[in-house]
Amino acid sequence: MQIPNDLDAYFMPFSANRSFKSSPRLISGAEGMFYTTSDGRRIVDGASGLWCVNAGHGRVEIADAVRDQVLGLDFTPSYQVAHPLAFELANRVLEIMPEGYGNVFFTNSGSESVETALKIALAYHQAKGDARRRRLIGRVRGFHGAGFAGTSVGGIAANKRQFANLLPEVDHLNHTHWPDKNAFSKGQPAWGAELADELENLVLLHGADTIAALIVEPLAGAGGVLIPPVGYLERLREICTKHGILLIFDEVITAFGRVGAATAAEKLNIKPDIIALAKGITNGVIPMGAVVIIPDIYEAFMQGPEHMIELFHGYTYSGHPVACAAALATLRIYAEEDLFNRANEMSAYLEEAVHSLNGTKNVIDIRNMGLASAVELEPRDGAPGARGFDVFKACFAENALLRCTGDIMAVAPATIVEKAHIDQMIETLGHMIAVTD
Repeated sequence: MQIPNDLDAYFMPFSANRSFKSSPRLISGAEGMFYTTSDGRRIVDGASGLWCVNAGHGRVEIADAVRDQVLGLDFTPSYQVAHPLAFELANRVLEIMPEGYGNVFFTNSGSESVETALKIALAYHQAKGDARRRRLIGRVRGFHGAGFAGTSVGGIAANKRQFANLLPEVDHLNHTHWPDKNAFSKGQPAWGAELADELENLVLLHGADTIAALIVEPLAGAGGVLIPPVGYLERLREICTKHGILLIFDEVITAFGRVGAATAAEKLNIKPDIIALAKGITNGVIPMGAVVIIPDIYEAFMQGPEHMIELFHGYTYSGHPVACAAALATLRIYAEEDLFNRANEMSAYLEEAVHSLNGTKNVIDIRNMGLASAVELEPRDGAPGARGFDVFKACFAENALLRCTGDIMAVAPATIVEKAHIDQMIETLGHMIAVTD
């Protein structure tokens, strides 16, 4: 692959552009669990791309499906016209969801899935004659994409402070990470279910009849791999049901094997009203997302004259035929190779491996769930995030790509990961933490 001689034109997303362009980390190839850099090094992928390459890189089955679809039907409008694969994929997605979901709306990313889920929630209450329900509730340290609605309900300060005119009728629950109570937990922390009761306080503050929906990540990824305490999400479900508030699970990260099941909703036996999906739906090959809803929500829109549009929302590329082909091929791989169960089996090995770093210099917490884990580092005085960024760069230099969120190092391998890969990731991470001031 030719190396560009001018890196300035590309404004990189969520990146330290000047730092990168002074010492670029360029990837030119990928296969299985490894990337190949522009200088020929093999880098073990400890981040599943960006939480999305759940079945490993270079899957020929997906590539063939994409090629065949491009040559057969490259594009068709999704407004008032459709193609068969969109319906086939919608049914296939429902097959792997928990029981009780009836409809799927396709998007092009996790951000769009969140925007769509929130708009459907607001429009649902309008359709039910409950127009006062306009308030949306998110969580501190939650991440729900980069759109205006997702940024509004999100709770990561750095993602919000540059922007004005975010949605006004939004509030937030606190996060669930309290190191004095639940540090170094293996799996779901035993303490923290009572934190869900803060939702009752927001109901008292705003009035239940003004709140449309609560959106939460079952496992908060970008906020630092924050694991839900035992009973916490169940309690949120109870409160939402009690007050007529729609519960939205943002499963952009957790779905398609990350927690050892098709969804966290299945794994934890909790039924939200809406599930937002993306990332692993196509193994990261083609941008795509989806929103899954219960039948009651869909039926609320199916009123009035049949020639009228029921939901004034959508995207040019909703249900794109090439994305649908990639998704169907991806779902076949997950099923044929039993990768969700494999992730569940490998999660125990990752848990023990990552917790072996307990006691390493500057490590203040370790946490995990499924194939998602985090090692949190003590921030440097006056320079939060600097130590984590230095460890990230050092790991890449030593042939391991891990996810860095401030001073939190995330290890989240694909479902095809072998024990030797996990050993390489954790040994590299541990060594680089130990030698980094």
